[in-house]
Amino acid sequence: MIIAVDGPAASGKGTIARALAAHYRLPHLDTGLLYRAVGVAVARAGGDADDEDAAERACNFPDALMDDPELRGAEAGSLASRVARHPRVRAALLARQQAFARQPGGAVLDGRDIGTVIAPDADAKLFVTANIEARTDRRYRELLGKGDRVDREELREDLVRRDERDSSRDAAPLLQSATAGLIDTSDLSVDQAIAAAIAMVERQRISD
Repeated sequence: MIIAVDGPAASGKGTIARALAAHYRLPHLDTGLLYRAVGVAVARAGGDADDEDAAERACNFPDALMDDPELRGAEAGSLASRVARHPRVRAALLARQQAFARQPGGAVLDGRDIGTVIAPDADAKLFVTANIEARTDRRYRELLGKGDRVDREELREDLVRRDERDSSRDAAPLLQSATAGLIDTSDLSVDQAIAAAIAMVERQRISD
């Protein structure tokens, strides 16, 4: 079974995807980490994340980079959104994501274009969202908990910019698949959001 979980940053899609993977005993891939790794690799090489040539070269990052704590920071998220705009970067990472999705038994993947590009034939598709204030509060608390020094208003503005980049890019923009179920987590607890997601997956499995 392949489960596709899409949505904007800090919507709760990662938490939901990990919970679904645990519930259904499936491997999980946070595809955003791939783009964060590319962005960080570009920065470490002294390149410009807006330069498609530099970003494409960074797609050959070492696997060990996926475990680097820096990938979870706010700066890595901003870099990821910038490199993800490049068609050649998305093409370079496409095969890796599709191979993960199509492994025996299936998988859970979360990102921006899982249900529309990576796994359009997924058995279950979810689009997870939340209003900008809820998302800002979550990311703010998350980063503070990691010891990062962040300004809430700057963080909010960065999320707005990322939404614009992700939704307006030519290559695989952030879109809700026509067959994806919508979950708005703005006013849901973590447990409520996970329960809603499991129920939605079960409904889609039955309808198929």
